[in-house]
Amino acid sequence: MLTARTEVAAAEAGGLLHVVGGYPGGNAAPNTHEVFDPAVGQWAFRAPLPVGLHHACAASIDGQLYVVGGYLASGEAVDTLYGYNATADAWVALAPMPSRRGALVCPVVAGNVYAIGGDGPGGDTGVVEAYDPTTNTWDTGHPAMPTPRNHIAGGALDGRLHVIGGRAAWAGSLMQTHEVYDPVTRTWASASPLPTGRSGMMAAVYRGRLHVIGGEGGPATFSEHEAFDPSTGGWLTLAPLPTPRHGLGVVALGDTIYVASGGPRPGATFSNVLERFTLAEDQAKTIMGGHLRDCR
Repeated sequence: MLTARTEVAAAEAGGLLHVVGGYPGGNAAPNTHEVFDPAVGQWAFRAPLPVGLHHACAASIDGQLYVVGGYLASGEAVDTLYGYNATADAWVALAPMPSRRGALVCPVVAGNVYAIGGDGPGGDTGVVEAYDPTTNTWDTGHPAMPTPRNHIAGGALDGRLHVIGGRAAWAGSLMQTHEVYDPVTRTWASASPLPTGRSGMMAAVYRGRLHVIGGEGGPATFSEHEAFDPSTGGWLTLAPLPTPRHGLGVVALGDTIYVASGGPRPGATFSNVLERFTLAEDQAKTIMGGHLRDCR
């Protein structure tokens, strides 16, 4: 990357990897916006966020990038929602999120962005609010996640929203909790716990599995790379992250998972590392002895 950052938000939009925001103290302003084009293997700056944010969440729908919530440099949680227009290289403020919070997840299902969990003025929360870009409105009628927590990872698999790991004031920073939300029935259920409890990691859906990568907890950062397979209900252990870090961006783009930025040590540490993971088609279908370990 062109800058060293941590606690970024990242997503794919328009075939590019977008990495936005970051914790104060690196060599970039907290509103920095960089994109990586895998076709040419180069990074470039784009229009910065209207305000500096860290611990925000990024998502995309039909090539439109959205940045939800986060914290200001002061640590104050925000309710902002920004949309990025790539053609104009400009940001626009959209309908604010009903709840102020950061360190949340924002998976996409059926054209809606679901803002789940995080930490706000009232502490750890499990609140679920869904944004509809066609009407620029939020739906607050969803039941809260059973286990309030922040610094979580998540993603959408088969129309359901998975929220994994994290930290909470009562549970510490090495949570294994895995809860699944069905937005059609509006019900929550528990699922197989994350094998390696941690927080500050991120996740991406790749080849039909949810890959959870990196993180922190206690005195260390994590290299662990574990993937949930909905066809078995179990977890696989895959090749570890070469550079352990937290506050990173994990994004599936094409046939590759890209892992960008993040702190190599717990707390306010920074990096400009970009690493990528790929899995051959036959490996995606078969658990191969010694390479993938079934952690059901």
